[in-house]
Amino acid sequence: MAHETIVVRRLRESEPAPTELLLLADPSADMIDSYLPRCVVYVAEHLDAGVVGVCAVLPTRPGVVEIVNVAVDEAWQRQGVASGLLREVIALAKETPAVGRLEIATGNSSFTQLRLYQRLGFRMTHIEQDYFVKHYPQPIYEDGLQCRDLVHLAMDIPTG
Repeated sequence: MAHETIVVRRLRESEPAPTELLLLADPSADMIDSYLPRCVVYVAEHLDAGVVGVCAVLPTRPGVVEIVNVAVDEAWQRQGVASGLLREVIALAKETPAVGRLEIATGNSSFTQLRLYQRLGFRMTHIEQDYFVKHYPQPIYEDGLQCRDLVHLAMDIPTG
């Protein structure tokens, strides 16, 4: 990670989830409330600035874990925080024999995220057309492009 003073750690049960960060990646508080209680949450914490990034991970079916939310404080974006969080989650998955596949999804208009996920080894698997149109009450735009479709990516974790 760009900052050696950033540590990735699991969110303690006594700590509130960093909702303001989670909302950067998913603008629906209702959606976040629906998945967060079932997630393991990791945070990137800066020695002086506190929590600057978050990653929520959800077991979805036997052997499969989905990264359902990755977000970084806007002041800390493009400094390696998200890739550090994701590398830590990937490393933990590789150390967990029960995990054979990591999944992640993002919007069709999320070019920075799509590039990052592919650089880390995720491969596109399928697209859910009009996902954001059907599941979010307000249109979402990124860089002038409407986010309509959900792009799914996955990474197989070698076993043994």
